[in-house]
Amino acid sequence: MKLHFIVVFTVLLLFVSCIETNHNEVTKDKGLITYVHPFIGTGGHGHTYPGATMPFGMMQLSPDTRLDGWDGCYGYHYSDHYIYGFSHTHLSGTGVSDYGDILIMPTNAQQFNNGADGEEGYRAHFSHDNEVAEPGFYKVHLDSLDIEVELTVSKRSGIHKYQFPTSEDQYTIVDLIHRDKVIDANIEKVSNTELVGYRFSEGWAKNQRLYFAIKTSHPFNAVTQSTPKQNVAGAQKMALKFNNPNNTPVTIKIGISAVDIEGAKKNLAHEIGSKTFENLKKEAQDTWEKQLGKIVVESTNEDYKTNFYTALYHVSIAPNLYQDVDGRYRGMDLKIHETKNFEYYTVFSLWDTYRAAHPLYTIIEQEKTNDFINTFLAKYDEGGIMPIWDLSANYTGCMIGYHAVPVIADAYLKGIQDYDTDKALQAMTHSAMQDKLGLKSYKTLGFIPVEEESESVSKTLEYAYDDWTIAQMAKTMKRDSIYEIYLKRAQNYKNVFDPETQFMRGRFRNSWFAPFDPYEVNFNYTEANAWQYSFYVPQDMSGFIDLHEGKKNFELKLDALFEAQPTTSVEFKQILQD
Repeated sequence: MKLHFIVVFTVLLLFVSCIETNHNEVTKDKGLITYVHPFIGTGGHGHTYPGATMPFGMMQLSPDTRLDGWDGCYGYHYSDHYIYGFSHTHLSGTGVSDYGDILIMPTNAQQFNNGADGEEGYRAHFSHDNEVAEPGFYKVHLDSLDIEVELTVSKRSGIHKYQFPTSEDQYTIVDLIHRDKVIDANIEKVSNTELVGYRFSEGWAKNQRLYFAIKTSHPFNAVTQSTPKQNVAGAQKMALKFNNPNNTPVTIKIGISAVDIEGAKKNLAHEIGSKTFENLKKEAQDTWEKQLGKIVVESTNEDYKTNFYTALYHVSIAPNLYQDVDGRYRGMDLKIHETKNFEYYTVFSLWDTYRAAHPLYTIIEQEKTNDFINTFLAKYDEGGIMPIWDLSANYTGCMIGYHAVPVIADAYLKGIQDYDTDKALQAMTHSAMQDKLGLKSYKTLGFIPVEEESESVSKTLEYAYDDWTIAQMAKTMKRDSIYEIYLKRAQNYKNVFDPETQFMRGRFRNSWFAPFDPYEVNFNYTEANAWQYSFYVPQDMSGFIDLHEGKKNFELKLDALFEAQPTTSVEFKQILQD
């Protein structure tokens, strides 16, 4: 029996078919990348960035318009009017801030202040009227400096292209203290066209390490500035003054690596080498065209296509490659490892992606799904547990569940099995047998008490689902004892169901948590309330219907859900201690 997962993309896939030669004619007159609008999601609370990246690539080369704040998690917000520079790593869609590594900014004077304090600095005004974002390409005119900026990328490397207004005063700032706290950093001038360096930082990832290698098209003189306030001895900022008497476009080629400077050099040489900006842009956009072509929308409605392909673009941004061209990578133990059998990835936001994105990957990214699972197992070896929300060789401790488990089970039961399946099952049960995050109570009591763990209702429900997926994989592998254990644990959802209110509720000191308001977003649920979580029993809908005493009552409950008021209560109640 195969698993059936809830996939948000199902609605869109109703009018989508697998790509065939005759279907190419539907979109032959217009490239699929033209339907992608990377600015979608950069306003409001969308938390996306508009810059250049490759499908599941290591580099995200994008403008930074914000230095902090919740709506600055990804460095850019559509409502802003100033660009501080262009950094090489960005998160997409997260609710916690990190990245923004290695800021580079063209300017017309030797300045080390970014201008965020209101004083004169290298930030520049820009207008969306003079801004272009496409898959693999970004362009903007810096109005206050009259400098044209273009960006494009490969997987682990990228190119900046600057057109200055005159041959005089052509400066570029390299800033390593941009955004999160710097642990250690240094820029070293190798020649008058080369820089190397590194940046170790503390943010969401407590110990992130990134190395870089830069080659410029024009020779430069360099002036460095260290910033004692960061308590780091190395050169953290450098102003490059280019010698460009004919005022030809200046290009800056950069490779990055989490391993070392040599890795960054190899990545740059292998992926870019002597390629021009236009060469690399074409490669990037051809790659995106192929990526988007994995699903063809059969519709003449341009809005449908824009919505769909922009969503497909965003779902193809992460997880991110975290391995150099020579096979080396930094593992969860922060040591250097090497593999040539699979590609190693990071940024697994699994609570966000196991329901819909990973099931989609089993359809259009089967090879990468094997890579993802091999990555899970490597992280299990390196750090002692599979990822929950990992970031750049760090466990962030963020979000709930052990959702690497259903990703593996889904893939296995669909025949995607290019990994050690016995080890995978071992890693899955290991995740389920931990004592942290409420699991000790969950294992002994069958639920998590409110007084012992926050978000206890959501954790109980999601652990139960994860356990069911372990059971299904164990059953197929004929591991009957494991199947019986986890099938029973999958019924733990019943222990937080209140038959009187017919909601999933917190259990506090052997009674229901009260007072109870199903609209209230409180610490019993994960970013949700009782209305939103009380239907989360995808593993046992028949048993869940029985809890409501039959289909008729369950239909009435569903009707009540769809008729419920759209607003939520965000008052957080406090448990009084005796």
